[in-house]
Amino acid sequence: MKNLKSISVALLLAASVATPAMAQSAEKDYEPIPYTFVSVQGGVQNVIDKNYNNWKTFTPTAAISLGHFFSPGVGARLNVNGIWNKGCATTYTNETAYYKYNYVTTDVDALLNLSTLFSKKQYCPVNFYLIGGFGWYRAWDNKEALALSPSVPDMVPTYVEKDKRDAVNCRMGAQLDVNLCKNVAFNIEATYNRKLAQEKTFARDNDHFLVMAGLNFKFGYKKKPIIMVDEPEPEVWETRIDTTWYDDISYKDVVKPGDIDKRIFFNLKESDVESTDAQIAAVAEFLKGVQNGEVTITAYADAGTGNPKLNMEYSKQRAEKTKAALIEKGVDPSIIKSVEWKGDTVQPYPNDNDKNRVSIITGKGVYKQQEKVVNKKFKTSERRVRVQ
Repeated sequence: MKNLKSISVALLLAASVATPAMAQSAEKDYEPIPYTFVSVQGGVQNVIDKNYNNWKTFTPTAAISLGHFFSPGVGARLNVNGIWNKGCATTYTNETAYYKYNYVTTDVDALLNLSTLFSKKQYCPVNFYLIGGFGWYRAWDNKEALALSPSVPDMVPTYVEKDKRDAVNCRMGAQLDVNLCKNVAFNIEATYNRKLAQEKTFARDNDHFLVMAGLNFKFGYKKKPIIMVDEPEPEVWETRIDTTWYDDISYKDVVKPGDIDKRIFFNLKESDVESTDAQIAAVAEFLKGVQNGEVTITAYADAGTGNPKLNMEYSKQRAEKTKAALIEKGVDPSIIKSVEWKGDTVQPYPNDNDKNRVSIITGKGVYKQQEKVVNKKFKTSERRVRVQ
């Protein structure tokens, strides 16, 4: 067994080295699917029976197959397997007796190639097949078992006392197939053979586990069609200069008189400016740059919450605290001409209730504004154009 394992590993390594170059070159001039194959294999098998010493029931075995792959993922084969086998039984003295006989199974197997079944590739240098099938089992030359039958209590007439025995064979297993070249592949296969039988009709021999290695000879490939391509006419190209005009936009600061409209928004039931500090700071920075400015601060409350009396108080606090916060951040008090509050009697945002919690700073003054400057410019670029 050790020698067989060493030989199998060596062959597999050699195949993996030789495969890529040979397989890729072969793939260029033929279609890898469909194809027909003949497989020759040899190996060992063993009886599967927990009541006996299975190390003493190893026997050599051989197989030959004829098959065809219809698509990259699906194929079928006719497999004939045999010929040597061993059985075992317990005698009246509770000793284990082993006997030899011959057999052959003829099965029709389905092959599923997992390497290509779920991918778009038609060709893989290494393929893994799942095997499943059934067929007929025939055993004969049972002289050793017949000689033992008087001393073995469980050898009933429908069992091994019959020299020739038939049964339905069911098989499942897997095979690793490695392409050595276009037409030859090395394979290693492991299968489990189950004998299905009815009492008083068929024999019920032991199930077997087989490990075999061999060669697949593949043939029947179709050559890829040769596609004739007319020689194209020579191309003529020329260089052209393209001109693209675009707007070069910039901005400059100009000092102009204009209207002032700044707004500071508050949260629900709030008039403290701490929560609006960033807004206060931005408005204050703007007002500090205004010259000859006059502004009015008017505060409001939303009509959707509270009541008119409470909302009037909120708007008053917002107006007064807005003025105080602006002055604290450096705004000249003289430009703030008046402070007003409207409660919820006026809603500057009739369609957005929450925005009505606001202080609005309006007025006039002279301040810096950004003015858009547009200059027309162009750029050129070369491009190659095919004219023939």
